[in-house]
Amino acid sequence: MRELIDVGMDVARINMSHGPLEQHLETYSALREAAADRGRHLGILADLPGPKVRCAAFPEGGIVLEEGDAIQLTAGSDGSNSEMIEVNYETLAADIQTGDRLAFGDGQVVAIVEDKDSDVLKARVVFGGLLEGRKGLHIPSDRLRITAPTPEDLRLLDAMVEVGVDMVALSFVRSAHDIRRLGVEPAPRGPMVVAKIETRAAVENLDSIIEASGAVMVARGDLGNECPIEEIPHLQKEIIQACIAHGRPAITATQMLESMMTAPIPTRAEASDVANAVFDGSSSVMLSGETAVGRDPVNTVRTMARICERADAEFDYDKWAERIADIRDEQKSLVSQSDRWTDSITHAAWQVAVQVEAAAILCLSRSGFTVRSMARFRPKTPILGFSPDTRTVNQLSLSWGSTPFKSMDRSTPLEMIDDALRLANEVGGLRSGDTVVVISGHSTKSRATDTLRLMRVP
Repeated sequence: MRELIDVGMDVARINMSHGPLEQHLETYSALREAAADRGRHLGILADLPGPKVRCAAFPEGGIVLEEGDAIQLTAGSDGSNSEMIEVNYETLAADIQTGDRLAFGDGQVVAIVEDKDSDVLKARVVFGGLLEGRKGLHIPSDRLRITAPTPEDLRLLDAMVEVGVDMVALSFVRSAHDIRRLGVEPAPRGPMVVAKIETRAAVENLDSIIEASGAVMVARGDLGNECPIEEIPHLQKEIIQACIAHGRPAITATQMLESMMTAPIPTRAEASDVANAVFDGSSSVMLSGETAVGRDPVNTVRTMARICERADAEFDYDKWAERIADIRDEQKSLVSQSDRWTDSITHAAWQVAVQVEAAAILCLSRSGFTVRSMARFRPKTPILGFSPDTRTVNQLSLSWGSTPFKSMDRSTPLEMIDDALRLANEVGGLRSGDTVVVISGHSTKSRATDTLRLMRVP
């Protein structure tokens, strides 16, 4: 964990679909210890299982299915083998119809249902491969009777909130109502909620889901099973643009450096995929199996960081900022007055920072909203985010281009600014006399970013 932090890990995702809660709590504690040892603010994301349909565990080493093989599926959780695959979904036989396409994992193995007999589905493999562990089985979301969050999600959520997790991701979101059903307190009193966009319904309800969430994940695995594969690159761009326009971080995920589970370097296509996610405007890119069960997690994170850094160097920052400003201008009628104020101040801060060649943009925010709003514009000027709330500081590790700092909880904005300038000088890499842009609320209880100052570091 310490090495992963050293080479570029900003947020650690705990996949709660695998393993007992006790193991996840141990992982959480170990991550906090590793971050403290490295003196870093590390965001920790608990990824809830959601209504994920999974096969019962396959034998050690898995089973290999060949094209043309006949397989059977039934509801159950005792175990799977080459003769019968059990699935943890009680109404499997009732909800799946003859002719349906069954995708295992992220589509590595595909079968077509040819017949069904009472509680058993009979299918034929059309794309073969290895099935091991507890592979997911994709069922079209409009047929799925389980809703998110599940009772198990809520049980796991309570435990992770109790220990102070920074973010939680909700799987298989279909509407903003699913987000609200989590019942967590608004950030930073509660964790930031990350909505995973992996169903057709979520794409159709995208704007309301983004408004109800703190961040969004483009979960391309199940989304690729739900939608035609040729749509995925375009949906990725659409989702990311909507997130940035709303001031929400966007995470691009799934199979980004898949070949590095076994290989020392990625494919050229994978390197291009990561770079294009940066060009699309992703706030962060995510690794899954590559670091969970891959051969060399540290090398994989180091490689992804290098690709992102190189892509950032080629990013057209000026054109991007103008584009975001135009998008938000078009949406004025859809946002609140406080959000319009924040839009205006952050846009102005970007312009001022360019004109005066500022050394940094200092964003003072209790909730982190000011920092995330500023990050939308992708300024070339470094963003330093200051908050007195520890959870907010950890959450800022998800925001593009932002370096988070824990500040003192002062009673007035001027005292907070003095504290931020001191920290910027002592540990933020700024020197006395540097020009900085400072944005904040006019009081510690302001609900909008409404003040811009041009100052020098003392």
